[in-house]
Amino acid sequence: MFFSVFELFKIGIGPSSSHTVGPMIAAHRFLNEILHGDWPRPVDAKVVRLGASVHGSLAFTGKGHATDRAIVLGLAGEKPDEIDPADISGIHEHVISTKIVKPKGHPEYQFDPTQDLIFDYDMMLPGHSNGMSFSAYGQMENLLLKRIYYSIGGGFIAREDELANLDDNRYSEEIDFPFPFKTADQMLEMARQSGLSIADMKRRNEACVTSPDKLRDSLHKTWGAMKSSIDRGLEITGKLPGGLSIKRRAPALRDQLNEDWKSNRRNPLLANDWLQLYAMAVNEENAAGGRVVTAPTNGAAGVIPAVLCFYLKFHDNAFQMGADEKVIEIFLLTAAAIGGLIKHNASISGAEVGCQGEVGSAAAMAAAGLAAVMGGTPEQIENAAEIALEHHLGMTCDPVGGLVQVPCIERNGFGAIKAVSAASLALKGDGTHFVPLDKCIETMRQTGHDMNDRYKETSRGGLAVNIVEC
Repeated sequence: MFFSVFELFKIGIGPSSSHTVGPMIAAHRFLNEILHGDWPRPVDAKVVRLGASVHGSLAFTGKGHATDRAIVLGLAGEKPDEIDPADISGIHEHVISTKIVKPKGHPEYQFDPTQDLIFDYDMMLPGHSNGMSFSAYGQMENLLLKRIYYSIGGGFIAREDELANLDDNRYSEEIDFPFPFKTADQMLEMARQSGLSIADMKRRNEACVTSPDKLRDSLHKTWGAMKSSIDRGLEITGKLPGGLSIKRRAPALRDQLNEDWKSNRRNPLLANDWLQLYAMAVNEENAAGGRVVTAPTNGAAGVIPAVLCFYLKFHDNAFQMGADEKVIEIFLLTAAAIGGLIKHNASISGAEVGCQGEVGSAAAMAAAGLAAVMGGTPEQIENAAEIALEHHLGMTCDPVGGLVQVPCIERNGFGAIKAVSAASLALKGDGTHFVPLDKCIETMRQTGHDMNDRYKETSRGGLAVNIVEC
């Protein structure tokens, strides 16, 4: 089992990794299949029109998560990690007005989002609750190509025929990873035998698929994108889109905390306040459709940046380790190792297991990263991840209006607080503890399997319905 750190940390746009980033990637992949896919092309066949439909959770909460806009952008040839957020509205409006997409390297295709993009609330596709279908039509309106994709969380997608044999290891089976741990127990045993840290084992695995220089540069590019999302979230004011009239709170909170800082007021809640501020800044930016990093999802994008930013700002030993660069690498590599275990053995998708798989996973990853940079042993790091995940078990995903705003923005703040508390508690012990991380991950999987679909990103239960009735 191997997930690259850059599969778990993808630079993209908000508001959702499964409902925005995934559909955008799927739409772009469909374009590639039109040109290069293995499908029976009739003689002189020419694709002139495209169509798409979304199903299940993508239909129920898609408009609130900008799934329709993401598909338009993807069919226009845009990628979530490359598009400038400032260009999104212009591209989207141009397609709506012209009813044409012209991806680079393709001819023009007819595509009217009001007619050719269908939200199907009645039929859920069999493979996953986040299903979507793309079609290409010829000059006589004959169907030339149809593909079904599933957005399986964290920006990961799978084609219909790939789900049955979905292998976590998308890399060549010939690659002999030096530390191929699939469970936390295996990870700890390999750490004991090798004498290496979790971050060092993860680094050596990554070296099998990328160069050391590229790995280092990409880690810092990832952190740079995370930090930029905090910085933007701390500056931009106004209301978030979507109709709930939710105001951005991060800039005002920052001003209040800076005032407390300057006046040297005694505030026992100051640490929690800064953590919440950083996390909320990211998730307000995500809710506005800005640039964020899936960590491991967009809905949970604020937890890991908040904890790492908090550590770099307030902990002296961040600089005693050899400058910020080393801290960032250790933190992200360790967090990714834990995230890979959770994705492999359970899920990071709110549509599959509820928010325990999103904010819960992010908190576990952040707790592990923090414990690592604070000098924790592999056993203490595993304990930190388990504590953070355990206390998110059963958390539902019930976004009001299908928007990643309530309760998602504040929930990231509390996830960051739990992550720091978990790391602190674990570091005060010797790493021995009652509930193993593997058992906690399996419990999350079982809980998600038993959870009613109303509470798994469909906005058909919980706060999503009760707040409307109040």
